[in-house]
Formats: sequence, structure tokens, C-alpha cells
Amino acid sequence: MTSSKIIGTGSYLPEKVLTNSDLEGLVDTSNDWIVSRTGIEQRRIAENESTSEMGTKAAQCALEKAGLSIDDIDFIFVATCTPDYQALSTACIIQNALGAPHVPALDIQATCSGYLYGIFLANSLVKSGTFNNILVIASEKLSSITNYQDRSTCILFGDGAAACVVSSANQAGLKIRNLLLGANGKFATSGFVPAGGCKTPASIDTVNKGLHYIQMTGNEIFKLAVRKMEESCKKSLEACGLQVSDVNWLVPHQANLRIIEALAKRFGFPQDKLCITIRKYGNTSAASIGIALDELMRNKNIQPSQNLLLTSVGFGLTWASGVLTYQNPL
Repeated sequence: MTSSKIIGTGSYLPEKVLTNSDLEGLVDTSNDWIVSRTGIEQRRIAENESTSEMGTKAAQCALEKAGLSIDDIDFIFVATCTPDYQALSTACIIQNALGAPHVPALDIQATCSGYLYGIFLANSLVKSGTFNNILVIASEKLSSITNYQDRSTCILFGDGAAACVVSSANQAGLKIRNLLLGANGKFATSGFVPAGGCKTPASIDTVNKGLHYIQMTGNEIFKLAVRKMEESCKKSLEACGLQVSDVNWLVPHQANLRIIEALAKRFGFPQDKLCITIRKYGNTSAASIGIALDELMRNKNIQPSQNLLLTSVGFGLTWASGVLTYQNPL
């Protein structure tokens, strides 16, 4: 089978910064309270930008990094839980914005695990020889579904986008060694937006009750996140024949700093092996890991044979983990 690599990453973050001090003026909270419970100091907010617009900018960055044009792309996946429209694919909007009418485009809804789900699908299609270059985008405007009168949730979420090119090209990049996906709908209502779908269509009553905003049970999600990420990370490492000591960087979903620290403690990961962006950006759902990965690739001197362990958990419940190894051209 054809080998598959991530040969370019990109990300985009809106300019507006919403600090913890800003939130003190909206809800009964404080900077110290937020930092101690989440590790978040600020987050980005897209004021006049849509999910598709942010995703398009991240995609352009990834294409430039990969040294490709949109004409080289064979497929586009877009992971999001905040689509521009309910009955219109955000991937199609981005496809049009990029000027790629020849390219099939598909949305993925796996919440915070969407980026890794997208890479899994792209990797499978490239390795099978069906396509050569696939653009995976994760973009979220969580501010559009966040209730800024609910102090338990409004402190957590931010907006942003990330992208990568999964390719068969013989050039430097992150070889996709392994990706494992999982889901369990038993925990579906531990975090979700109750209204707006066909089961509970929009109405004056749903709007008045705030049912179009994120609702979640934080304690349950915390326990599930740590357990599922630990289990899937172990399985990914075992599938590659690797030990924890072989991992150079842990790139986890940025949901809560305490979740990341609890996971690191269980594995014995030192702080200098953790890729952490949550302090600056909060939880950006599907875009979270992609933003962190892009920052890691830009700011750290990743060397050949170094291993990256990626892991996420999201509403649904969904989870995913995988191992990437940096390689030069053969």
C-alpha cells in the first residue's frame, strides 16, 4: 500500500481576544477561579468571520506549507460542529472559496475528535491509492453556540481553525503510523446542544430556554476524557510497538489543563513533552489538536524519527488517538 504523510499544517485564529477579566464583567467569575479550574487565560472570538472563512484561511496556510496549489488536491474533509448552515455542507462552501470545483467535499461531525477522524479517513484513502493529496480542515465558531450568561461553559470555549495536507508525496512530513477511533453514544447527552435539529426544531420556546447553547455535565466529561484518552493512547502505542519513553511530544485535545495534566501524570510524561495551547485559545473543539500541532511544527525543531502522540475526546462520546513520526524523503 502507498505510504501516507502529513506534509503541511496550517492554522488560523481570529484577532479578537476575550480574556478572563472580560468574562468577569459578564458572569460571576474571576480570573483566578477560571485559571485554577481550567488553565485558560484567554480565548479568541470570531466577530464577523464564519466557520468556513476561518477554515479557508487555515487551508491556504497548509497548502503553502506543503508546497501545493489547490489544483493538486483530490478531496476536502471539513470537521466542524458549528457549520455555517444546517442543511449545507461547510466543506462545499470552503471548496468554492478555495476555487476547487473539481474536488469532492465532505463534512465530518465528531466534535472534538473531528480532526483526527478526518486524518484517519484521508490516510485510508491515500494509502489505498485512491487519492494522492487530501485536505483535512477543522474549523469551529463555538462562540456562536456558547451562552455568555452560563459561567460553567462560557469560560471554556474559543474560535479557530486548523488544516493539514495528507499526501502520498515523497517529501518531508509526519508519517501516519497509527490512528484508532472510538465512540459510545451512551454518553451522548453529557455534552450537546439540545435544540436546532429535527428532534427539537427551533422555536420561540427553545430560544427562550437557551436550548441552542452548549450544555454539559463537566464532572462526567472530565472522568470520561482522562479514561478514554489513556486507553486509546495505550492501544496506539502498542499497535506501533512503542513505549511511552519513545514519545517525544504529546499533543492532546485542549479541553482543560487539568485533564491534560492528569493524562500526563498517568503516563509519566514530563512537562517539556506536552504541547499546550489551551492557556491562549481555550477549547476550540475539532480545531484544537490541529492548532496545537501547527504551533508545534512551526515553533519546535522536530527531528527525523521523533514521535508525536495525538489524542482527543469529544461530545458524542467520541475519541481518537494516533502516532505520527517525522520522516525525511526516502
